[in-house]
Amino acid sequence: MGHKMIGLFDSGHGGLTVLRAAVRQLPDESFLFLGDHALAPYGERSPEEVYRLTCSRVAYLFDRGCNLVILACNTVSAVALRRLQQTWLPLHYPQHRVLGVLVPVVEGITGVPWQIRGPEANGHSKVGLVGIFGTRRTVESRAYPREIICRAAGMTVVQQACPGLVPLIEDNAPTGEIERRVEDFTELLILRCGGIAPDYVILGCTHYPLIEEAFRKALPQHSRIVSQPLWVARSLDNYLNRHPHFKRRYQECPGVIFETTGELGYTSEHGSRLFGDEIRFQEARAAA
Repeated sequence: MGHKMIGLFDSGHGGLTVLRAAVRQLPDESFLFLGDHALAPYGERSPEEVYRLTCSRVAYLFDRGCNLVILACNTVSAVALRRLQQTWLPLHYPQHRVLGVLVPVVEGITGVPWQIRGPEANGHSKVGLVGIFGTRRTVESRAYPREIICRAAGMTVVQQACPGLVPLIEDNAPTGEIERRVEDFTELLILRCGGIAPDYVILGCTHYPLIEEAFRKALPQHSRIVSQPLWVARSLDNYLNRHPHFKRRYQECPGVIFETTGELGYTSEHGSRLFGDEIRFQEARAAA
C-alpha cells in the first residue's frame, strides 16, 4: 500500500484519548487506529503474551501502510516496547519505527530529555512527589519510577495498580461505580505516600483520561494531573519535524481510519462517545 499513515495501537478504547490529541495537534496527517478489543484488556496478561500480541498487531499496521506506529497503551509501552525496538524491529522492519507513550510523560514531568540520564541529569533535577495510577503490568514493570528517578533523583515516585478499572471503562459502567473505585485507589495511593497527597499525578493508562473527572474529584486540589495525551501529541509533532519522511505525502488526503478486532456495532457506539465525535470502526483481520 502506497498510502502513508501513522498507526496507533491499543488493546481497547483508551488509545482514542491519544489519537484525539494527535489529530488536534496534527490535522494534516493520516492516522490508522487499531483497537484489539477482542482481547482487551492487556493489563492482566503475562509479559510474554503482551509482547507476542504487540508484535503481531504492529506488523499488521506496518502491512497496512504505516511506517511509524505509536503504542497508545502504557501496558504495552512499559512491558514490550524496549524489547520490540531492540530485537524484533531491526530484524523484521529495519526502516520502520515504533514509539510509546511513556517517554513523552517522563520527559514532561522531569523536564529532562530522554537521552539524558543518571549523573548527567543532576543539573536539571526537579523535586516533588509523583503518584502513578496504572494497570498491574505497568506498575510491576517499574518502568515509570525507574525512568523518572534516573533523570530527577529529587523526585519520589509512588505507584498504585488499579485492577478492574479498564474493564469498567470499556463496559461503560455507571459513573457512581467508577467514582467509588477511583476513590478507593486514590486512598490506597495516599496511604502509600505516607498520608501525603502527591504533587503530580500520572494517569498511567490511556483509558484513565476518559474518567479524569473521577480522579480530579478524588484527589486533593493541589495535586496536578498531567495530560499524557497532550504530551504524547506534542512529542509526536516534534518527532515528525525531526523525521519528515514519516509525514503524509501532499497528494494524499488527511483523515482517520478506525479498525477493531472486536464487535463493530458496540465498539463504534462506545468509541464515538469516548472520542467525542461519530466514528465507525471497520473489521481488522489482525493475526491471532
